[in-house]
Amino acid sequence: MKTNESQKSRLGRRSLLKAAAAAGASGMLPGLRTAVWAQGSDKPEKEEVRIGFIPLTDCASVVMASVLGFDKKYGVKIVPTKEASWAGVRDKLVNGELDMAHVLYGLIYGVHLGVSGPKKDMAVLMNLNHNGQAITLSKKLADKGAVDGASLAKVMAAEKREYTFAQTFPTGTHAMWLYYWLAAYGVNPFKDAKVITVPPPQMVANMRVGNMDGFCVGEPWGHRAIMDGIGITAVTTQDIWRDHPEKTLGTSADFVKKHPNTCRAVMAAILEAGKWIDASLQNKLKMAETVADKAYVNTSVDAINQRILGRYQNGLGKTWDDPHHMKFFSDGAVNFPYLSDGMWFLTQHKRWGLLKSHPDYLGVAQQVNQVELYKQAASLAKASVPKELTRSSKLIDGTVWDGKDAARYADGFKVKV
Repeated sequence: MKTNESQKSRLGRRSLLKAAAAAGASGMLPGLRTAVWAQGSDKPEKEEVRIGFIPLTDCASVVMASVLGFDKKYGVKIVPTKEASWAGVRDKLVNGELDMAHVLYGLIYGVHLGVSGPKKDMAVLMNLNHNGQAITLSKKLADKGAVDGASLAKVMAAEKREYTFAQTFPTGTHAMWLYYWLAAYGVNPFKDAKVITVPPPQMVANMRVGNMDGFCVGEPWGHRAIMDGIGITAVTTQDIWRDHPEKTLGTSADFVKKHPNTCRAVMAAILEAGKWIDASLQNKLKMAETVADKAYVNTSVDAINQRILGRYQNGLGKTWDDPHHMKFFSDGAVNFPYLSDGMWFLTQHKRWGLLKSHPDYLGVAQQVNQVELYKQAASLAKASVPKELTRSSKLIDGTVWDGKDAARYADGFKVKV
């Protein structure tokens, strides 16, 4: 038994060193290269890992890594911890009550730069998913003709009053999708509307009692609003930016420095869980049944299992199959922490006045996104990695983001603060 363990340790170390050598050490947190090369073992430093999550469909790869035992394969135990709000997730990551979290991309960057609460050096370990969020407008607004961006802008111009829209966290993804979409149709979210912050599970209840005209949130709450007859889907976020980054596996920089092997093990387990989810229709349905449970999202299975398969309806009689629905793996393309993805959130934080001056866009992304550590985890999980650290995308307003000249991109929008 000891001989087998010794062989496994040597083999694990050999593959790890090979991955590290191939990847190089650029972009690692200070001290991580030393930890990888001098540790003498790839045994996780901390074997039980508390990972916070918000009740959303896209927590699925974290949950399934635990439920299906992918974590045990890599020598860790993932303990999914249900949280009430993104602000709560932020606070527990900062004070160490949580080791990691299923968390909004822009929240990690906001904390790192001190614009969304206490300033603390943070880390994005990997993407958890692409796509799968939506902007919902109230049924009352839809009855007046506001069913998409153009018609909403027309209604708002014709009927002057205070329009209220909700997002889930000031620097988060949902805020950025909402603002970007409104601005694409000439609506300034800060001058022409009132924006409030509401935790995801509370969105539908707040719309039901008339507290908002629209909201942006992750599934299943967009579809839930349709099922309950109180809202319509005006746009999906994949129609704002196809294959956009969404939730990440986030943690503090301190945790990465102290527990690089633990981080790598957790990432590999979650990569395998994402691969399992995306592998088949049956797996997606099994995932929907699992995460719908009270312990996780706490909703009916039918609120989750349609959009996870790409079967959409807008609440007005239109149905369609969307091949660009929520993805968790897609041969590893989903999970790579592109530097350009992180930089994009910084450009929008500057656009909307959350950052008062231009940051070092590339420098911050290199600090936060743990590219080399991800490559090592991907090697363990046998997931492919792209050759480039940036990617090019066209957004709903026709602008192209490729990570180049970020300051010019941020300043180039007509509608901004």
